[in-house]
Amino acid sequence: MNYIQQGYTGKLGMWKYLIIPILFFGLMALNFLAIWLLDLDVEKIMKVEIAKKGANRFLIESLAQFAVGLLALLIWVKFIHKQTITSLTTSRKKIDWKRVFFAFFLWASITTFFVVIDFKMSPENYQWNFDLDKFLNLVLIAVILIPLQTSFEEYFFRGYLMQGLGMVTKNRWFPLISTSLVFGLLHIANPEVAKLGYGILVYYIGTGFFLGIITLMDEGLELALGFHAANNLITALLVTADYTVFQTDSLLIDLSEPVLGADVFVPVFVIFPILIFIFTKVYKWQDWKEKLTGKIDKPINLQENYRVLDEIGAE
Repeated sequence: MNYIQQGYTGKLGMWKYLIIPILFFGLMALNFLAIWLLDLDVEKIMKVEIAKKGANRFLIESLAQFAVGLLALLIWVKFIHKQTITSLTTSRKKIDWKRVFFAFFLWASITTFFVVIDFKMSPENYQWNFDLDKFLNLVLIAVILIPLQTSFEEYFFRGYLMQGLGMVTKNRWFPLISTSLVFGLLHIANPEVAKLGYGILVYYIGTGFFLGIITLMDEGLELALGFHAANNLITALLVTADYTVFQTDSLLIDLSEPVLGADVFVPVFVIFPILIFIFTKVYKWQDWKEKLTGKIDKPINLQENYRVLDEIGAE
């Protein structure tokens, strides 16, 4: 069975697939509504909270909700859908951790390389911010909580929603497009958007498409899990700015005036396609049209099982 078909291995039911999304999107809607109605300055609120609590405590409080969300999602899948976590993660017999770590270290290396190059070329745009005690605390917090945050997003968008929508629409293209757009648009409340404008959503939506494509082509979440964890973890540890969603005790503070430029569009239109090319060569991806737009049918063996159960019930 392919990745989306793994959803058929669990107990289906519309109410089962609606509860988690309703709760999640409901909370997001309330958050956006509060910001809009009360005309809240998210960047200012973050600065006040960080000044009062410290960057590390603020980071813990920000990430803890995602850890709780991940735990709740996995419990729901396991005990309500009766679906294994492995089948929510991959079409393989077991989770391929080599894929996770390959994507993690590949993107971590590339991200670090670009940060170092920019620091060397424009040192005036950065402030060295190293404080051993604070940084060690940050490393501990980030290594534990950031992968949980990114894993929640991957399991929810590229896992739970992609499988659910794929089974409902019987195709691959709708879950790819819808989850990518929603994933990107949900970043609209980030302080970066207020600073740079809505154009930065190209990066977030483009990242959603990139993660969706590699999930469908690789028939599993492993590469997306590794990439996303590396993206957020390395960013939190290496460099921060006073207008970003991650304001940490990182090694560097970016002092440059933010502009909507190449650093937003190059990853989406240049670097991500190169990464897809690398993954294609490493994992021998084929049948692009089928894997990204093809139909999703209920597996034959499951169809037969359901027929037998229906006959038994009729008797």
